[in-house]
Amino acid sequence: MASSSGTSSGSGSYTLLNSGSEEDLQQLMDERKRKRMISNRESARRSRMRKQKHLDDLMSQLSNLMKENNEILTSMSVTTQNYLNIEAENSILRAQVSELGKRFESLTKVTSVLSYNNGISNDQIIHESSLADALIQNESWNYMYHPIMTADIMQY
Repeated sequence: MASSSGTSSGSGSYTLLNSGSEEDLQQLMDERKRKRMISNRESARRSRMRKQKHLDDLMSQLSNLMKENNEILTSMSVTTQNYLNIEAENSILRAQVSELGKRFESLTKVTSVLSYNNGISNDQIIHESSLADALIQNESWNYMYHPIMTADIMQY
């Protein structure tokens, strides 16, 4: 029995070593589990921070693009207004060119009448009224007394 008690006491010390070793192993596993959990939490925190930074960057980019879009729209509006103003001015200038062309024709006709009259001998008398009648019959003469008014054209 002594041998069996020795065996059992030897077996008991092995059990104690095993249970101590199992406890150490369990503590080691718990420690690793705890470290892994902390590491996972830290990784998740970094991931959330990266996601938040990316979202902030996108919001900033959106804000910049909206600002740039508004600037482009404003620039387009100003350019369109300038274009319309220039078109109106061009229309006025075209009307003035037409008017001046008619005046030029009228002056050319007046010049030819005066040249013809200068060719008449001194013996003949030309009445001013007959010259005025000749000019009045020529409708283009009336344009000479009608000044071009930009403000008048702009009203239309």
